[in-house]
Amino acid sequence: MNCVVEEKTQVQFKPIATSAMKIGIMGGTFNPVHQAHLAMAEQVRKKLHLDQIWFIPDNIPPHKELANEVSAKDRVAMLELATHGNQYFRVKLFEIMRGGVSYTVETLRQLKKYAPKNQYYLIMGTDQVNNFEKWRDPDEIAKLVTLVGVKRPNYQAETTKYPIVWVDAPMMDISSTQIRKTIADGGSIRYLVPEAVRLYIDSRGLYRE
Repeated sequence: MNCVVEEKTQVQFKPIATSAMKIGIMGGTFNPVHQAHLAMAEQVRKKLHLDQIWFIPDNIPPHKELANEVSAKDRVAMLELATHGNQYFRVKLFEIMRGGVSYTVETLRQLKKYAPKNQYYLIMGTDQVNNFEKWRDPDEIAKLVTLVGVKRPNYQAETTKYPIVWVDAPMMDISSTQIRKTIADGGSIRYLVPEAVRLYIDSRGLYRE
């Protein structure tokens, strides 16, 4: 089932003149955003001394369909609510405004033009690291950013030809798929997502079918 995404106009993000910052990149559908996303981002920010974390929701993911016909507007609204209380978190709409299928390499090229002085750190879970070689243009991605893998303490990661900066973080067994199913089954998602996100989902009647 495809996500309902509004028609996009092509937006040109003009380069900005800022001092160099260390920016963590968290991409994904965030359908919905949950506590594990936020905990992972905060652990990486603290341990790698990053200045900000940019959450970049994708428009159309390249390898899966968006479930339950949740609009990009709703996904962004939930991200804004979830990140509101952290001064280091930002929501960036590069992929949604660009439209089409969202490929990480295209976003990173855009970021390098948008804020070329920044150092970018691409944050991935272990599953993403293990599948990284299947992404579009992984060699170029590895040149554009520092690759960061987040794993459980003492987890033995698979070997890869790409340099990975590993960050140990307590893993929370939460997934967006699990949350959607819990809602559809009439269960509670309290404490699985930020309270503001839970209230938004409830008020909008999201994921009930």
